[in-house]
Amino acid sequence: MRATLANGQALCFSDERLGDGGPQDAPALVFTNSLGTDLRVWDPLLPCLPAGLRILRFDQRGHGLSDCPPGPYTIEALADDLEALLEARGVGRAVIVGLSVGGMIAQAFAARRPDKVAALVLCDTAHKIGTAEMWQTRIDGLMKGGIVSLAEPILERWFCPAFRKERPAELAIWRNMLVRTPLEGYVATCAAIRDADLTASAAGLTMPALCLAGAEDGATPPALVRELAGLLPDARFAVIPAAGHLPSVEQPEALGSLIAEFLKERKLAG
Repeated sequence: MRATLANGQALCFSDERLGDGGPQDAPALVFTNSLGTDLRVWDPLLPCLPAGLRILRFDQRGHGLSDCPPGPYTIEALADDLEALLEARGVGRAVIVGLSVGGMIAQAFAARRPDKVAALVLCDTAHKIGTAEMWQTRIDGLMKGGIVSLAEPILERWFCPAFRKERPAELAIWRNMLVRTPLEGYVATCAAIRDADLTASAAGLTMPALCLAGAEDGATPPALVRELAGLLPDARFAVIPAAGHLPSVEQPEALGSLIAEFLKERKLAG
């Protein structure tokens, strides 16, 4: 992992090429994480992607090893971070892969800089997630009891029952990632989601998009992700069986296959 200053923030990132081969001028795949995770949420997925791809991952502000400035944050400010990171790393056009709030950031960035976005992969996300009242209730609970007080219901939305029952060691490490997220960064990002409504701008995103939902996602159910796909002019929608909110963890092979097929269809990878 490395670090760079982007939009005034020290962002932790990883920039690598998967295996050998692949055109040097192919768009990079840029991954942006969900609330309560960091760039490691994509680790299980990487071996399931085609060789030769350039993969740029980073910890959003307030998460992982990146800076945690005072909140609240906005989706636009988080999109500013993404734009600055791409400039710092010399990335031209990219396929932006966003998970949950990362998908909202991807949408906001694509609306602002369509020239920089070859395609979107929007995982378990939406144009609007929840209500302001719901998010304020969560923020209030977090301020009283910390992340640990809400960890169990969050994990129930993240992972399907089979994963929670059959893979207890993995469940434990993802719980550790969640509860070790800086509280201030988590709350500030909750505020960004609370205040974001990307419905109008989503309808103007003309680049190809792949919208994916875990079949058992309790945070952004398939019907909500399908609604997002319906707003986008050039979108494909698919459901990943036996997965909750983090398909990159539960079903990396299925997610990798869908991404690889999409990239091939759109001539963005071999």
